[in-house]
Amino acid sequence: MNERLVIIGASGHGKVVADIAVKMNRYNKIMFLDDDISIKECLGFPVIGTSEDVEHYIRDCDVFVAIGNAKIRQKIQESLYCKGAVIPTLVHPGAIVSNEVSIGEGTIVMAGVIINPGTHIGKGCILNTASSIDHDCMIDDYVHISVGVHLAGTVEIGERTWVGIGAVISNNLKVVSGCVIGAGTVVIRDILKSCTVVGNPAKDIKFSFQKT
Repeated sequence: MNERLVIIGASGHGKVVADIAVKMNRYNKIMFLDDDISIKECLGFPVIGTSEDVEHYIRDCDVFVAIGNAKIRQKIQESLYCKGAVIPTLVHPGAIVSNEVSIGEGTIVMAGVIINPGTHIGKGCILNTASSIDHDCMIDDYVHISVGVHLAGTVEIGERTWVGIGAVISNNLKVVSGCVIGAGTVVIRDILKSCTVVGNPAKDIKFSFQKT
């Protein structure tokens, strides 16, 4: 672990990442990289270059990818591994995380999140504000759990799935990789193919808005 942090992505999400890093009291210097050269600072921290400049900092800085798009986040984070970068896990001090939880590199756990025992969180995930993940869940790599989402016990979420704000997933269910679960959706059955689901109960969007 280094004492300096470089955050890739000077967006709203990047602001939250920086704020959590500050609250953790882990770093004495925080900087951003962003491909929009018009952005000069984020949350008062300087933007010192573009993502292509990361190689200049990986020797003495931790690097965190603050990109919401899961495919882009995965591509950048996996490239950082090849470069030998140190990728931290960031957990807001206001989160409640059981000691019996594993969390992968590059994952961020935001304020008010609750994670109960027996749960595994993969790398590069976003666990957004006030979401809850109950016991024995398996959250694969690069998943985004949005604000106010609730997962009951023993839920499996496949990689790069996006669970929209306020969605609820009942216990003992499986959601495969690459799904989009719409805001406020209630999932009460397994989702076994990559798709977008909405509604209560959740239905594949291809069939939810057909003309009658």
